[in-house]
Amino acid sequence: MKTRALLTAAVLCLAGPAVAQAEAPATVRADMKDQKGQSWGEVTLAETPHGILVKGSFSNIPPGEHAVHIHETGKCEAAFETAGGHLNPAKKKHGILVAEGKHGGDLPNLHVGAEGKVQFDFFAHGLKLTDIEDQDGAAVIVHAGIDDYQSDPAGNAGDRIACGIVTRK
Repeated sequence: MKTRALLTAAVLCLAGPAVAQAEAPATVRADMKDQKGQSWGEVTLAETPHGILVKGSFSNIPPGEHAVHIHETGKCEAAFETAGGHLNPAKKKHGILVAEGKHGGDLPNLHVGAEGKVQFDFFAHGLKLTDIEDQDGAAVIVHAGIDDYQSDPAGNAGDRIACGIVTRK
């Protein structure tokens, strides 16, 4: 019995780093820029067994509240309208306050202090990287205003003021 325990422990020790590497979540990122091309920071999206963990750190962002969403197309041109609508693989209505909602790309609002910096961790339940890394990619968008969490199709969030194309890390 003692020999079996020692062998099991030895196998686990040898397999430990390989197992840890295999379990590291797949990660993509978006380098965020405003319409003047000024860098705002980065958003990372990591797949988990239950959805996507969205983490970000911004600076130079206007103080106040701002909507942030994952959009359906990986383009950041023409006032960022080329990013299309919110990522919505399940074809739901917009908003976490709506019974038939939410879009996969709907995320909570950002609350930015006077210094223009914000860090956040959000969770997009049920979303997968395959939803994001489809044929036309995806983008992360920050809006001028807040998402009201119910108006379809986009929450009345206002102009798109920053964009980042999602790419492999």
